[in-house]
Amino acid sequence: MIPCLRYADPKAAIRFLTEAFGFVEKLVIPSPDGGVIHAELTYGAGETRGMVMVGGAERKFFDMHLPAEVRGVTDCLYVVVADTDAHCAKARAAGAEILEGPLDREYGSREYVARDPGGYLWDFGTYDPWKG
Repeated sequence: MIPCLRYADPKAAIRFLTEAFGFVEKLVIPSPDGGVIHAELTYGAGETRGMVMVGGAERKFFDMHLPAEVRGVTDCLYVVVADTDAHCAKARAAGAEILEGPLDREYGSREYVARDPGGYLWDFGTYDPWKG
């Protein structure tokens, strides 16, 4: 599965996600006005690689709303990282709002939770559900 996130300023979101969380631009399709129509950002490699697609909020897609429009979020995105503390330090230095951690979970994962400038929640941790 590939989550699709919409941002009021997708260019700023892409910059933040790459600088703070370590995503890599795979594809960015610019709009004629200098914005972003569609972007694909990857993270990791092998079995733990993932992707998010990023777009702007100017065009309503079905009934999707930005977190700020509904004053909250109903879910978060989980990303497997090798070194939670180092990842958190990089995210904090890049301006991520750290909401929790790093801390050890009872199921053996070391995790932290951050909110990005678009209002989305991200949970980064060492637990890899593919490895059991």
